Amino acid sequence: MKTENSSNAGCLLRDNVEREGYAGALSTMTQEAEEMEGALLVRILDRDNLNRAYKRVKANKGAPGIDGRSIENTFVWQKEHGKEMVEQIREGNYKPGPIRRKEIPKPDGGVRKLGIPTVTDRIIQQTIARQG
Repeated sequence: MKTENSSNAGCLLRDNVEREGYAGALSTMTQEAEEMEGALLVRILDRDNLNRAYKRVKANKGAPGIDGRSIENTFVWQKEHGKEMVEQIREGNYKPGPIRRKEIPKPDGGVRKLGIPTVTDRIIQQTIARQG
């Protein structure tokens, strides 16, 4: 059933009533799915995997993100705060930092817009990508 939204006249919206066949379908995970998710998280947060991801990000020689922290400074930061970060990820409370925006000139005179995550976020992205 579709209704008209008074604030957006002419826009049709679905009623927000759950259909009987779908009620609760996404609200629970099976025990098997929870175990698979936990096993993947263990592999992602494995110390060796984190070290390999750090080395990969360092080899890419990327620019610092919006926090201004270089790869070398991130190494020091990780030594002090790495356990907290891993715990935040494990608990589902980790929030990636904002993206630094940069415009790169193109040979034809235009610009290419680039988004640069923080080094820490790039390391986390690498740990996940290596498990896919």
